[in-house]
Amino acid sequence: MASPTAPATKRGGSGHRLTVLRSERLTPHLVRIVLGGPGVAGVTDNGYTDRYVKLAFRRPGVDYPEPFDVGAVRETMPRSDWPIMRTYTVRSLDHAAGEMVIDFVVHGDTGVAGPWALAAQPGDELVLQGPGGAYSPAGDADAHVMIGDEAALPAIAAACERVAPGTPVHAFVEVDGPDDELTLDCPGDLTVRWAHREAGEDVVAAVRDAAWPAGRVQAFVHGETSQVRALRSHLLEERGLERELLSISGYWRRGLDEEAFQADKRAGNGVAA
Repeated sequence: MASPTAPATKRGGSGHRLTVLRSERLTPHLVRIVLGGPGVAGVTDNGYTDRYVKLAFRRPGVDYPEPFDVGAVRETMPRSDWPIMRTYTVRSLDHAAGEMVIDFVVHGDTGVAGPWALAAQPGDELVLQGPGGAYSPAGDADAHVMIGDEAALPAIAAACERVAPGTPVHAFVEVDGPDDELTLDCPGDLTVRWAHREAGEDVVAAVRDAAWPAGRVQAFVHGETSQVRALRSHLLEERGLERELLSISGYWRRGLDEEAFQADKRAGNGVAA
């Protein structure tokens, strides 16, 4: 979605140009980047708690025209020079403060976005497109179940903050270990089950072993594709969850970067509902 202050081109528009204000290491594998600048005003608040944006990273060794315009690059430069795109959840968007927050999963120098986040300094530029999204907690649900891993944790945290006061919320989050746990703020009656990989635990087993809340349950399930597929079957067939109350998607697939993962999804191997 192009900023209203920048002209769109045929393929995605120029993008929103934001700058790094500050960063914070939340856990050993999660870095928070606070973005600001005039470009924040052009980012629409679509009301979803799983809203996501496409981040554009310059390819090393490629000279891009300035100002960096994603749409223009796609129109005028060969595909091999197009920016590397990565999808991230918007943790929060505050137009009054002029700030957008994105939490990055990091694993040292592995990947593209994680190393960028680790090295980010105030004043660095980040161009993004979006947001998209599809889920937010329904006010008339009797209870909420939220399931994911580090990649889904920003969306789960945002959703926890949005539930109706007193509503039961059961969150299941898989992380490497205890140091990767975060405090989740929630006006509802929140129960969190952390599954630690280093202890041989996984989120699928945690959900299967858990008691199920009563009443009409809305569920959010995002994470690694093979786990999401197993959970979809479990929730619909064994828990009797209403299909229209299930938001489910594989964020990533083990062993694939985003380009390969998106190609795999286009081939019909993704999970969505």
